[in-house]
Amino acid sequence: MKISEVMTRDIEIADPEQTVQQAAQIMAAIDAGILPVGENDRLVGMITDRDIAIRCVAKGKGPDAKVREIMSDEVKYCFDDQDIEQVAQNMAQIQVRRLPVLDRDKRLVGIVSLGDIATIAGGMEAGEALSGISLPGGQHSQSG
Repeated sequence: MKISEVMTRDIEIADPEQTVQQAAQIMAAIDAGILPVGENDRLVGMITDRDIAIRCVAKGKGPDAKVREIMSDEVKYCFDDQDIEQVAQNMAQIQVRRLPVLDRDKRLVGIVSLGDIATIAGGMEAGEALSGISLPGGQHSQSG
């Protein structure tokens, strides 16, 4: 099964020049903790609720700070024609629960979550990914 069969296609995208408050309002409206950031039809970053807490609030930046100032610009992604098993293994290895999905022209076409994989594809791939994601360390670790 391909990622295109399980991903969410209808996604909100933040603009790097939007304020952090505007991005947070979009997250609240769609009940999500992450937004892809796009500029000129290209994925240029991701912003998470954690980015807002750690890179904005904790550093004394206000709600008028620009998304560009706090987003992660090193974006991990997958392609819409990749196999679910391969993407789930990659999610475990890089310890993320969500990935933006690009087509082979590198245009953003969706987002896939561990929940999408578990709900639609079945539990084995999701369980293996969650095991890897849950290991200590990783990009968002609080340990040294």
